Formats: sequence, C-alpha cells, structure tokens
Amino acid sequence: MALTTYNELKTSVADWLNRTDLTAVVPDFISLAEAQIERTLRTRQMIVRATASIDTEYSAVPADFLETKSIKLNTNPVTALAFESIDAMDQLKATTYIASGKPQYFSIVGGQIRVLPVPDATYTAELTYYAKLSKLSSTNTTNWLLTQAPDVYLYGSLMQAAPYLKEDERITVWASIYARGLEELQIADDRGATSGGAIMMRARTFG
Repeated sequence: MALTTYNELKTSVADWLNRTDLTAVVPDFISLAEAQIERTLRTRQMIVRATASIDTEYSAVPADFLETKSIKLNTNPVTALAFESIDAMDQLKATTYIASGKPQYFSIVGGQIRVLPVPDATYTAELTYYAKLSKLSSTNTTNWLLTQAPDVYLYGSLMQAAPYLKEDERITVWASIYARGLEELQIADDRGATSGGAIMMRARTFG
C-alpha cells in the first residue's frame, strides 16, 4: 500500500505488527520514533532561519529549536557571532573590560541564547538552526521525512513496539533496516550539500 500520509503510516505499522490489540497505541509508536529521529538526524531539510531583535543578554530560542548552525547580527558589515561554551561565557563576562557593546559571542543555555557583550542597543539577529520535525497528526498528515524516507518512519515506529513485542525476533531486523535508512539519508544529504544545490530556508521569528 501507499505510505504517504499519517493514516497510511498507522495502517502499515498495524499491518506489520499483525496485532489487532495495538491499534490504539500505534500513534505513540510514531511519536516515539519522531523523538528518536530528532536526536539523530541533521539534514538540510531541517534547517530554518529566524530573525529577532536582541537587546538583552538572554533571549528565548524558537519553540522548534534543536541545534544552532549560526547566529549573525544584521549590522554593516554583518557580524557573525562566535560560539563559546557556558563556562567560557562566564569567564568572558568576568574578565572582559567591556560591560556592554555589540555582541560578539553566543552560547545556548537551556532554552535560551546568551550573547556577550551584553547588547548596548537593539540589534537585529538572524539565527540559522536545525528545527524539530513537523510532527504527523490527523491535521498534519505528511511532512518532508515521510515523503522522502517512509522506510525510516515505518521501521522507526515498529522498533518502538519492542516493549509490547518483547521476544519478537523481528525487532533486530527492523532495527538494522532503520539504522541503515537513517545512515543512507544522512549520506545522501551530505552528498547533496556539496553538489552545488542551494539550502532552502524560511524566515521566521524567535520563540
């Protein structure tokens, strides 16, 4: 059967499990698979861009934030902020003689972006980052990953049934195919990123 929508994925997972008593929890398997995929996969389809005004040391990251690629201030010329660890940022603040000024460094602290020096004015910043998947649901019936790699979704979801299946020998096979699918997807993306194709990004705001 086709595997292009959320309902088709749910039906396929139930068919593969061949267990009529798991239909109600199949959506949980899919959600757990999405969480696992987000911890592993980093492809250009996940890259988005957000802009915001920064005038304080700490600003909230976007709700779908996973990992930073870069932060730039839209000054003339553009200022690219350098990443520093949390400890290094504390040391910079303790030892620098500049109490405030144009930010030069950033770090991620929990759900916030920290910049130093503390801004001396309001700066327009552009954050390029890896975003979470657009989760499948009854109202969001597909996304780029299901379209491009339905096998990753299917086998990832089947793996999440392991606590129910326990000694099912198929788990090892599913895990192997799932891992290979993720690896091939990442390799294809890495290859595409060096072939001259442009990264597609959409503008949005922080938070």
